[in-house]
Amino acid sequence: MKSVYTTALLACAVLISGCSNSEVGDVSLGLFTTKDIKLDFMNDPVVTGVTCHVASVEADLDFSDPSDSAISCRQTGEITAAMIAVIDKSKSGEVIFSKSKSIFFKNMKVRRIFDAENQTLMYVSYSTKETSGSYKHSLSTVPLWGTGAYQITDSAPSPR
Repeated sequence: MKSVYTTALLACAVLISGCSNSEVGDVSLGLFTTKDIKLDFMNDPVVTGVTCHVASVEADLDFSDPSDSAISCRQTGEITAAMIAVIDKSKSGEVIFSKSKSIFFKNMKVRRIFDAENQTLMYVSYSTKETSGSYKHSLSTVPLWGTGAYQITDSAPSPR
């Protein structure tokens, strides 16, 4: 009897851990499938004026979710020069979000990369596991033009 309670408690914990405060939508892929498209939002933890929405498929009864995802990021608040000054400006940028997609170490990550020449923030979502010979990924950009973070340089066009 004790093992039944332990199993029930473990099952509840797994179900609760699957809930997300950032989920904004859930699209069923049909009556005879256990797969849904989950729509989540995330705010950039450093550049707080940027919000990204990520769509990914979740398969409730599989050990691994599909690797496909789509990302769309937009300016939803103020972006300042101080925010841009503290971000990682290396070519590989920095991971700002990570979500497990499998019990076998597959993750979906979102990485922010700064394109200094074009003064644009690039957000790429990608899977950390190869699928059919390729790594699934999606890209969205947020230009700094028109924000307090935009810097006029010799190579950058000046605002009119």
